[in-house]
Amino acid sequence: MTQGFSETSVKSQKNSKFSPLKSAIDCEQLHQQLAKHLENLEDPRGSQGVLHPFISIVTIALLATIGGAQGWEDIEIYGMSHEQWLSSFLKLPFGIPSADTYRRLFERISPQALEKSFHTWLSSLVIDLDAEVIPIDGKTLKGSYDRNQGSSALHCVSAWASEHRLFLGQVIVEDKSNEITAIPALLELLNITGSIITIDAMGTQHEIAHRIVTLGADYVLALKANHPTLHTQVKQWFENAQESDFEGVKYSYDVRVESGHHRCEKRQVIAVSIQQMGSLYKQAQWSGLQTIVRVVRTRHLWNKTTQEVMFYLSSLPANAQLLGKAIRQHWSIENQLQGFE
Repeated sequence: MTQGFSETSVKSQKNSKFSPLKSAIDCEQLHQQLAKHLENLEDPRGSQGVLHPFISIVTIALLATIGGAQGWEDIEIYGMSHEQWLSSFLKLPFGIPSADTYRRLFERISPQALEKSFHTWLSSLVIDLDAEVIPIDGKTLKGSYDRNQGSSALHCVSAWASEHRLFLGQVIVEDKSNEITAIPALLELLNITGSIITIDAMGTQHEIAHRIVTLGADYVLALKANHPTLHTQVKQWFENAQESDFEGVKYSYDVRVESGHHRCEKRQVIAVSIQQMGSLYKQAQWSGLQTIVRVVRTRHLWNKTTQEVMFYLSSLPANAQLLGKAIRQHWSIENQLQGFE
């Protein structure tokens, strides 16, 4: 990911509208932002013999780790190979720090304070990158089961900025059933104001919906058989409405067709306001609930045709195009995480 940033910087310099003055201002602003997010992180070093700025050491280490570095030497190599780019927004008066410099600093730095500062930085990216849709999904980490130690496989709940394929945060739990408690903890780590949170059926809970709305976001929650009464009621309503061709019902409709690799998939989205549906089971317990969504996925493969019908609860208005986009982005992230299981 950091290499992508570097390539973007190079492309900007080739642009005919590139301004060295503007670039200097942008780099200074970036440095100020980094300093702000790390201001509560105490530098454990004394004042004597300090060559490298604290912010520069921490930032390089974080970027190197995101880029796949697994040790102090890897971090030093990363810094040296990206020195020109790093020096555009970090102060490096004595060049790239050595591996021992990173080791000595991080042996003494507070892990809790570092984690808090890191999540503050990630939360700011949600705003800066306009991460409109944030899918939250749980997966079991492949290969984490240890038969010899008798330990079960690790299960984690992750949040993503879907538009930018940016990993925002993760909470590890003992098993899949603990997603219900992990999701609120993950939400607390992020600034989700103004975003759309999408969660699969495990996270479709009254308390989670309430928390999302309280934090200033909207939700699209999958409705499945773990809420049998409501699921049956919604399913029956749509079946009855379809029999009458939705006569007298105001609804929003969107359809998407995608083809490729000997497969054609058609997705039909119908969004209906809850006012159109009458009283729903325990409706008042779903904070901010405005819309019920039905998605019909019809897949034509070379040898068979399959159809899947899904339902969703949402605090958003009945806009099938917007809701369909949020649901598709959740599926996209979910498919990318299949390799974890």
